[in-house]
Amino acid sequence: MKAISYSQPGDSSVLSLVERPVPEPGPGEVRVRIVVSGVNPTDWKARATTGRPLPFDEVTPNQDGAGIVDAVGDGVDSLSVGQRVWIYLAAHQRPTGTAAEYSVLPAERAVPLADDASFELGASLGVPAMTAHRALTVHEDGPSRLAPGALAGRTVLVQGGAGAVGHAAIQLAAWAGATVIATVSSDEKEALARAAGAHHVLQYPSETLADGIREIAPNGVEHIVEVAIADNAALDVAVIANGGTVGYYADNGGAEFTAPVRESFAKNVRWQGLLLYTVGERALAAAAEDVSAAVADGVLPVGEEAGLPLTFFDLTDTAAAHDAVEQGATGKVLIRVSGD
Repeated sequence: MKAISYSQPGDSSVLSLVERPVPEPGPGEVRVRIVVSGVNPTDWKARATTGRPLPFDEVTPNQDGAGIVDAVGDGVDSLSVGQRVWIYLAAHQRPTGTAAEYSVLPAERAVPLADDASFELGASLGVPAMTAHRALTVHEDGPSRLAPGALAGRTVLVQGGAGAVGHAAIQLAAWAGATVIATVSSDEKEALARAAGAHHVLQYPSETLADGIREIAPNGVEHIVEVAIADNAALDVAVIANGGTVGYYADNGGAEFTAPVRESFAKNVRWQGLLLYTVGERALAAAAEDVSAAVADGVLPVGEEAGLPLTFFDLTDTAAAHDAVEQGATGKVLIRVSGD
């Protein structure tokens, strides 16, 4: 089979197209013929991190993807050969990511994909949608699962509503019944956030941004999905409701943040960090189930008309795909691996 691999960390030039034997699934594993591979920021960051040895002699990158189950290992009864699936965390603590014609992974990381959902949609889920799910379910007095009505009566602020996580957060929050406010940095991105389903979209930077949010939510917002906490912590505190939660999942804007202490504790603010790779199996399983339910309900579409432009590369151009994500490509970067 054709696969992309690297055996040392570095820039995208360390990625090579190689021929490897088709792997066999072990107990509890499945083999998936990959149709589309998705690229996330953590994929290029894991590859580029120097100063520590690789966990395996050779690594195939990319956590997310979608394809067709090709073989099942002993003890797997949740999936069958020929089943369409979307994949998450394929390369987490494993050498077999989705930038290959076949990938072997634990059966629980391959999730049935609704018949009317495209492989492009499936490959766009994984890290972004499951991170968004976690951000929306960590409120002390909020739901631990998402479904229609779960967030009814609540207001969600999505900072950076045109990114992949922000896009999924808008869609999931609206599906669950919340009023969704999104912030973006341009007219183009405002159009994307509105296409995703945001009820209100405000642009930054603006000295009146907090006033605009408070005008929409005079009692404050209960949930904040935060991509740039180093930039936005003070704003978040200014607009959050008493007992609200800031779920932050990235360090855009800086590696450290400060927040107004008195106003934070006076409002009983919860600062909740989110990292899908260490969140635990229970949270992963809940996210996978709820995201699949949302897909089945038709509320997680992708494409520019749905607020998430797709940029495609061939498997041979995986290095360029990684570079595009590193350079901040708008929307979702996908790799066409094989025909469906």
